Amino acid sequence: MKALSSELQAHLDEGTTTLAWCWRIARSDGKTFGFTDHDRTLTFGGTDFEPESGLTASEIRSGSDLAVDAQDAEGVLISDWITETDILDGRWDNAAVEVWRANWADVSQRVMMRRGSIGQIRRGRLAFVAEVRSLAHVLGQTVGRTYQATCDVVLGDARCMVDPDADAYRGSGAVVDRLRDRAFTASGIGAFEAGWFVQGTLEWTSGANDGRHAEILAHDVTEGLVTITLLEAPVRGIAEGDVFVIRAGCDKHVATCVAKFANVANFRGFPHIPGQDTVIRYATSDGGHEGDVL
Repeated sequence: MKALSSELQAHLDEGTTTLAWCWRIARSDGKTFGFTDHDRTLTFGGTDFEPESGLTASEIRSGSDLAVDAQDAEGVLISDWITETDILDGRWDNAAVEVWRANWADVSQRVMMRRGSIGQIRRGRLAFVAEVRSLAHVLGQTVGRTYQATCDVVLGDARCMVDPDADAYRGSGAVVDRLRDRAFTASGIGAFEAGWFVQGTLEWTSGANDGRHAEILAHDVTEGLVTITLLEAPVRGIAEGDVFVIRAGCDKHVATCVAKFANVANFRGFPHIPGQDTVIRYATSDGGHEGDVL
């Protein structure tokens, strides 16, 4: 049930209304945008809502159970803020969304219809459809620890306690030559042994991908020539001279935690839990049933 101001309720009771849809979208990079299906800019709550942005709302679907309600925002790629490259780059993924119904003649008369986040984005050459998920989708996320042989933390977080910015685990370099859309030779990180950065992260600090992060698939060193291969090709192309910061990776195994990071005291896996083969074992005459470590 929505609580309407007396002024907005009086406007609705008139029968002839001047209402518009407004969307406030806050991306994970801290940028906030406003869009409206009205034909002029509307401003409220410190946000300017861009007119004729190509956004058109579907009906709002909601229920009394805990199912994830959704609404679609459909439009064409005509806004300077919504580009196909940014959509492909994931900059709009899981952005926080507020959907407002406002009286464009007096924007003080408004009501928030829903709050959620952007889910799946379906796109074509000239148009896109963004799913606006309700807050109920958070209830469907898996939380809690996973009991498994490998570690379940992110390298460098509060439970891991390794400093990924220590000199031993962090390097700075630049692209020397682009080999493929996701592979390049690099300078500045020749002091690190091959494989040191596998499963690590690379942060671009200049060029078209400035501020973006990527996962590292391979780190090879051949006769002093360093080659980095990313897990996925950046949406924006890699160019010679692009500068980056690279951080070591971890394969989540206890042996790596000991040898590479000397951090086994904070290892969060369970390498000694018997596997499924142990559960289905049966008695034999060849031993192995004395309770010793297998």
